[in-house]
Amino acid sequence: MKQPHSNLLRLGINVDHVATLRNARGGSHPDPVSAAHMARLAGADGVTAHLREDRRHIRDDDIRRLKDEVALPLNFEMAATDEMRRIALALKPHAVCLVPERREERTTEGGLDVAGQLAQLTPLVHELVDAGIRVSMFVAADPRQLEASVAAGAPVVELHTGSYAEADETQAVELARLIEGARLAASLGLEVHAGHGLNYDNVGAIAAIPQLRELNIGHFLVGAALFEGLDASVRQMKALMRAAREQAAA
Repeated sequence: MKQPHSNLLRLGINVDHVATLRNARGGSHPDPVSAAHMARLAGADGVTAHLREDRRHIRDDDIRRLKDEVALPLNFEMAATDEMRRIALALKPHAVCLVPERREERTTEGGLDVAGQLAQLTPLVHELVDAGIRVSMFVAADPRQLEASVAAGAPVVELHTGSYAEADETQAVELARLIEGARLAASLGLEVHAGHGLNYDNVGAIAAIPQLRELNIGHFLVGAALFEGLDASVRQMKALMRAAREQAAA
């Protein structure tokens, strides 16, 4: 059944890079939980954090505090490992987003190969869903991966926008791929999110895709906050998303 479109587009704030800055010096400042509180007051609709195997930015206590202390839904990004499965089932966040993870990468590179790992991922997805956790697959806008996400039992996909954000002369091609991917995902009954590499300049075309329900943005907003403050950067991003949505619906 085709999922109805909505003019509402949520903004999830990824606070990983607040933790990156804290960890560069050690200690407790700046605190990603304080950043999440500020983002909420500025109009953010959710908070995202990726607990990596090597704990390079977000730590276990950060995840616990984000869940317990911030009045926003927590989107817990994690690799499909036994350790992270145990943490997710104990934490019970609002949502889990399954992402690929390689120790040597600086940030998540590409989408999860759900089709190639369907046998391994399906039991994990079912276990998380049965625990009342909304599961999302972070995937490329590839029909094979979208169909595999449905087969695995995930109710949500997050489309990887990195290739679009990093493209130059091929950006129109990448945008068309995302538009078609969002359309297909919605027709398969999936809720559709998107994120990676989005900023003030490129978010409009993505926000205008009618099937999208949520964008998750972190690195750019944390960087912009150094110059204009987190409150201002969140409000500006929300305004750009809203304007693109309204223009597309007109």
